[in-house]
Amino acid sequence: MSINFKIFLVFLFISKAGYSQSGFSVKYNPSAQQRTDLQYFKPSGDLFVGDCIPFFHEGTYYLYWLLDSAHHAALNGLGGHQWTLSTTKDLRNWKHHPIILGIDEDWEKSICTGSVAYANKKFYAFYATRLINSEGKVNEQLSYAISTDGVHFTKQKPNPFYASAPGYSKRDFRDPKLIVDTGGVFHLLVSSKMEKAVMQGTEGALVHLTSKDLKNWDVENPVLTGQGSVPECPDYFHWNGWYYLIYGHHGNTFYVMSKHAYGPWEEPRHQTLNEDFSNVAKTAEFIGGRRIAAAWIPSRKDNKDNMREIFGGNAVFREVIQHDDGTLGTKFPPEMIPATGAPVRLNVKYDSLTSKENESYLVRAPNGVGAAHADNIPVNCRITMEIEPMGNNEEYGLYLRSDAKATGGYKLSFSPTNQTVTLANTSITAVSGLNSKIKVDVIMKHDVIDVNVDNRRCVVNRLPEQKGTVLWLFAKHGNVRFKSIEVSPLSGN
Repeated sequence: MSINFKIFLVFLFISKAGYSQSGFSVKYNPSAQQRTDLQYFKPSGDLFVGDCIPFFHEGTYYLYWLLDSAHHAALNGLGGHQWTLSTTKDLRNWKHHPIILGIDEDWEKSICTGSVAYANKKFYAFYATRLINSEGKVNEQLSYAISTDGVHFTKQKPNPFYASAPGYSKRDFRDPKLIVDTGGVFHLLVSSKMEKAVMQGTEGALVHLTSKDLKNWDVENPVLTGQGSVPECPDYFHWNGWYYLIYGHHGNTFYVMSKHAYGPWEEPRHQTLNEDFSNVAKTAEFIGGRRIAAAWIPSRKDNKDNMREIFGGNAVFREVIQHDDGTLGTKFPPEMIPATGAPVRLNVKYDSLTSKENESYLVRAPNGVGAAHADNIPVNCRITMEIEPMGNNEEYGLYLRSDAKATGGYKLSFSPTNQTVTLANTSITAVSGLNSKIKVDVIMKHDVIDVNVDNRRCVVNRLPEQKGTVLWLFAKHGNVRFKSIEVSPLSGN
């Protein structure tokens, strides 16, 4: 074996393992990752999914995502993130690729979130690079790379190509969203803070940069201002006559909408993407005029139910739906619902106030709480049912992974009056229609519990501690019918 061939093999091993010339390394092996059932995906080993950057081109859904190795603690807390890629044509079968934008230089402390667009027969990936400047301060500056296939990218020089916009923060200048308009003009929406805001605490803004040649950039009027924090990981798309601007606030996702390309924006009647444990959702087209959002479920400190969230975790996907008034809803993408085995036989026990009617259960609770329960429920399973309130109720719902006395487990509560759905210690608001019949779909997989309400709103939580096998049905101050209950164990668990 020649010396040159030995050197080639060493280089090949280093490249496959995810090493970089800078000395910073993460051992990510794309061939070791699961290729189906990617809902709630986490890379193998002590690695995690960070910000997701979905993109669609010619029948392929590209999921670019930040590879996290230490819950943002790598490289002295600057992140050490790198871009990797998973692709699919059907949302069922996936291919994982090696790191596509890595840390190649000592000055690169994190390859941060950005976006991808296709123009001029090329894929353009714009991102922020976190670095330490000559004064020893943390800066975020803009970089970009070009590819002919969306997989193999070449970083462009100068790198970074843009340091900061006048009047905006140098420390917070990241997450560029790229838009290429019909005239070939490149637009970047960049997460930052204004140095001078109308009121204190409203500095957060999206800078708007434009260029025709990727060398000379003009600073336009910002597309969003007045935010209480840096509006992170912006997304932007046009869909059936509406323009949507999506942005993050401390990990939660919000959107505004308009009939015009860059506003003025309208506040929607509900913030369907705002789930505490579905962080910075971004969307991409999919076959048949659909849109699929991708986000990440944060880990919990010390792996405890009530501890704060920390960076990096599992991917989570939502199908985005558009209502007649342009507002958005979400549901589980049907192709990505985890596979299940045959439904288990339920042995439901109930008190004298509850009656059974053709496999449905009418829980009566005129003066307090009424309940029914079933035991021997698999810890990892899918639960589907219809719930029909009979008149007014204070609340109704389920206890998941509970015990025989309902002293443990996780409460899934629906409040028609407050229009809230609560899953343990997180909730979603402005959920209409809870005083009418709804369909509920629950996925419990390891420490993730995910709920789809009536195919229009979702809520997810990370709950690692409780492992009970009792399912409770309850109603408070009213009567509720639970019917078409089906519990199926997840395959492979």
